[in-house]
Amino acid sequence: MRGTKGPIQAVSTWVRRQPPKMKAFLAVVSGMAALMFLRMVVHDHDNLFVAAEAVHAIGISVLIYKLTKEKTCAGLSLKSQELTALFLAVRLYCSFVMEYDIHTLLDLATLGTTVWVIYMIRFKLKSSYMDDKDNFAIYYVVIPCVLLSIAIHPSTQHHIFNRICWAFCVYLEAVSVLPQLRVMQNTKIVEPFTAHYVFALGVARFLSCAHWILQVLDTRGRLLTALGYGLWPSMVLLSEIIQTFILADFCYYYVKSVFGGQLVLRLPSGVV
Repeated sequence: MRGTKGPIQAVSTWVRRQPPKMKAFLAVVSGMAALMFLRMVVHDHDNLFVAAEAVHAIGISVLIYKLTKEKTCAGLSLKSQELTALFLAVRLYCSFVMEYDIHTLLDLATLGTTVWVIYMIRFKLKSSYMDDKDNFAIYYVVIPCVLLSIAIHPSTQHHIFNRICWAFCVYLEAVSVLPQLRVMQNTKIVEPFTAHYVFALGVARFLSCAHWILQVLDTRGRLLTALGYGLWPSMVLLSEIIQTFILADFCYYYVKSVFGGQLVLRLPSGVV
């Protein structure tokens, strides 16, 4: 006799059977519901940014454990780490010449960790690096980000070069995870530590996006005005939303896998 499906499995099966437009609609509705929930339970929305940094740090800790204890970098994208190091380096430069604050120290720590991860993948654990799976051409994202930053950047009083650099790191951060998603798309099987790391990135980026959106709502749009005029304020907000939705599909299958008791995440065709 076939066992009765649990409520989570039943919902998961129903969602999987829906057409793409319905899935997109459900994702938007779920995101809006989560935002409203956070707005009600989190009174100081700056805490969302702190929470995003904390979750990101947890993800990095998982990555460090994988590289030091498991002695393997299988399933990790070197190109994603290099893109991360690039936008962090540019953002640090902008912080030093434009606005220095506590976020500068956080970025410096994250950059140091990312450079260490790159070193481990390139040299110490090179034999386990899946070079054939990490085949995303990074110029597909770097060049468009450069062109977009030249066309749309902040309208502050800083030097034009610094404003373009600022825009570049915002755009590049939004798409820096794409090579990692390509690796997972190519392998279809994601081992636990890599899955935990990518899920932490997804949660951190959602919290960061929620922080921005709720700040805009709280200030009734004045925050966007403070960022400048033209298309730039909208592009900042759009970049936050894009990097959240890029990882949304993976996070859905991660949660489904965890509730299903699976240690290894198996991605169906067409995911990420």
